[in-house]
Amino acid sequence: MNTTYKIYNPFDNELIDEFVYDTAQQVNEKVALLKQGRKTLRDIPAFKRSEILRRLAELLEEHAETLAELITRETGKTISDSRVEMNRAINAAIASAEEARQISGEVLDSDAYSPARGKLGIVCWKPLGTVLCITPFNFPINIAIHKLAPAIAGGNTVLFKPGPQNTASAQLLTRLCYEAGIPEACLQLCMPDIPDMPSLVAHPDISCINFTGGTATANAISSAAGYKKLLLELGGNDPLIVMPDADLNAAADAAINQRFATAGQRCTAAKRVFVHNEVFSAFRALLLEKTSKLKVGNPIEDDTFIGPVINQKAANEIQARIEDAIQHGAKLICGNQMDGCIVYPTILEDVPYTCDLIKEETFGPVIPLCKFTDIEEIVPIINSSAYGLQAGIFTQNLALSKYLYEELEVGTLAVNDGPGFRSEHFPFGGVKESGIGREGIKYAIREMSYLKTLVI
Repeated sequence: MNTTYKIYNPFDNELIDEFVYDTAQQVNEKVALLKQGRKTLRDIPAFKRSEILRRLAELLEEHAETLAELITRETGKTISDSRVEMNRAINAAIASAEEARQISGEVLDSDAYSPARGKLGIVCWKPLGTVLCITPFNFPINIAIHKLAPAIAGGNTVLFKPGPQNTASAQLLTRLCYEAGIPEACLQLCMPDIPDMPSLVAHPDISCINFTGGTATANAISSAAGYKKLLLELGGNDPLIVMPDADLNAAADAAINQRFATAGQRCTAAKRVFVHNEVFSAFRALLLEKTSKLKVGNPIEDDTFIGPVINQKAANEIQARIEDAIQHGAKLICGNQMDGCIVYPTILEDVPYTCDLIKEETFGPVIPLCKFTDIEEIVPIINSSAYGLQAGIFTQNLALSKYLYEELEVGTLAVNDGPGFRSEHFPFGGVKESGIGREGIKYAIREMSYLKTLVI
């Protein structure tokens, strides 16, 4: 008997809908269909796949407001933030359409090393097979498109497993994929219950797992996956550094937009803000002034900047970490209020580095301000984190930027921007517990492909 799950609006706890988990048998049937669909997709030439993905971008644009409203109801994300997500999803579909036409290999001449044999090696990228795409709650459409579209562009069939909270938006997205021309045998939506996930991950007809989410889940996936290709985009504890020559207004805007937006529930959020002591007081005052003007409340209203976090458990954990930091000597500058699933924007200073608030990835609207004197003193502090996703620095000093590019253990350093910067065609991913592999459309296609050589 199928078990059911209910979806509630995080803002008002309204029951949105009730769904039924797929049984293990239903999931296996979908995997079998996708295995058959590999030939179907091989018979669709690259320019046709490109046209399909371009049509998908058009359909996403046509249904952008409906999907944005669904995202807001499902996740509590503000409607303005959901609209930004839809714009990025449209761009990702367009970029995937363009990259589908650009997949190329190379020809190697065997006479580079003796004994020369007069042979040529023709090297091409080939699809891995069937990709299991597992997406998180915080960007349900954008992250899905960043996985599904490159997989299809590269010729892979896709088993799409969203977070349960996003079932309705995932269903609509899947229908739009079919309407765009992706055959049903090449894309299937599945929602197995948690106990059935290990067997799905280990399924011999799943060739690759593309997962965005937490480290604990990634560890479970890695244990069950065996020799499958893994593309894991995990958490972050991303630093934002503000130097004395920084544009403080721009830096404060980046801290707010990249920490308080999405109620802080972003892997690339500015979770640790290091401010040079020469500008610390000025930056703190500016940050406090801007934060005081943010509207907190109903996420469906256009001018709301901060809505609820995903559920009460998440809100309670954030609140507990704030209280723990205060008990260990942190000074509260503003915030530390909770109303249901809403956690008000909170700024603290003098947070001990041993507190979970700053040591772990805190998925909520909290900024710990950290004062420093010399850049050399914070590099080991930043690198001591288990994570290494992205970093940002505000400075006019190019030499300093180059120094940090070499020294910081991260996948990306953004200069005069926050760690939340991302562009669809840039490589995206981190080191250490922030994951393995790279997203970004061209790079994601390569991650979900293998090199095959013909010698003639």
